[in-house]
Amino acid sequence: MILYENGLLRIEKHESDIPWLKIFTQTPYKEMSEVPFEIQMSIYKLLNIIELEMIKYYNPTKINIASFGNYLPEVHWHIMARFELDSHFPEPMWGEKQRDVELDLPEFELFCNRLLQVIL
Repeated sequence: MILYENGLLRIEKHESDIPWLKIFTQTPYKEMSEVPFEIQMSIYKLLNIIELEMIKYYNPTKINIASFGNYLPEVHWHIMARFELDSHFPEPMWGEKQRDVELDLPEFELFCNRLLQVIL
């Protein structure tokens, strides 16, 4: 589900038990080195904004930022707020599940609305 987009980038929500957003370029690029510098700087700016807002809102144990592109071979970034008691911690969310848990976190939709206020 798209949270925000402009002519260069879009932010999508990722369905998960942790706060998880993804940044995509509107034009598909296979590698970060192919992305025009202006768009690279826009990506890094959004990564920074999202990380800071996740820290303020969720006070997570750690923020994970990843860009793999193995299954979807186009430039995109994952930003996740991680917690010591989340289902996979300390493993990556793509790794082996460590426990069954239902986290009691502040509302994700409210976070997304607050984030949009900062971005806009």
